[in-house]
Amino acid sequence: MDFELITRAIENIAPLSGAAPWDKSGIQVAARRSEIKTLAVALDPVPATIEKALEQGADMVLTHHPLSLAPALPACLDNYHEVLSLLFKADVPLYAAHTSLDVQPDGPAGWLARHLCLKHPQFLEQTGESCGFGLAGNLPEAMTFQQILEALEKRIDLSCATLIGQVPQSIKRIAYCTGSGASLMRKAWTEGADLYITGDVKYHAALDCKGCILDVGHHSLEEEMMHEMQALLARRLDGSVKTFFVSSRSPYRSVSSLRQK
Repeated sequence: MDFELITRAIENIAPLSGAAPWDKSGIQVAARRSEIKTLAVALDPVPATIEKALEQGADMVLTHHPLSLAPALPACLDNYHEVLSLLFKADVPLYAAHTSLDVQPDGPAGWLARHLCLKHPQFLEQTGESCGFGLAGNLPEAMTFQQILEALEKRIDLSCATLIGQVPQSIKRIAYCTGSGASLMRKAWTEGADLYITGDVKYHAALDCKGCILDVGHHSLEEEMMHEMQALLARRLDGSVKTFFVSSRSPYRSVSSLRQK
């Protein structure tokens, strides 16, 4: 399939018009090849992921995170340099659907709302007529915190999750934002959330917490989102292009996992 047709399929799901002004969604690394037979989908454009994608025959790589939010000359022998080198040598293009994907709740970004069956989800920060960051919605029926953890563990890794604030006895309304969502914490409380699920909550933001936050880290919700993106693209491309997912692990590890049993 032609490269432009694949980018069009991606942008039908994650239109670039929805990307935040500071973002670098879109083509990250151009290539001479125009015919794409195999598309790899992943969360991060890091050397290990790019190597796995190329080893499995990828002609194109789609990631969530951009290669850089501030592109510069590859003047250092770092990950940025290595990824560029790998892609240039293989003549493989890289595309990133970052905030362009985050703000589309009817697509992969809404997977958690669908998994928890949230009713009438509302944006935490609306950025357009039908797009925005984060969602808040009501559960079909009240759940305990333990029940919510069990539901989450069916889809994501919670080994490095942390808890902020007091756990309510009963949880009826949930808000969440993938990635780094501490800036929407107050909006979650305004929307009446009993529990806010997000990642990357810093110390001073945690001190200001007026409710209950489950910080699952930056990785897990977005890793699952890109799983959904790969499955959706496979359906949309209908066998014209082979797609596969390159899984990854969070760079963080729980100390308890290192203790001798």
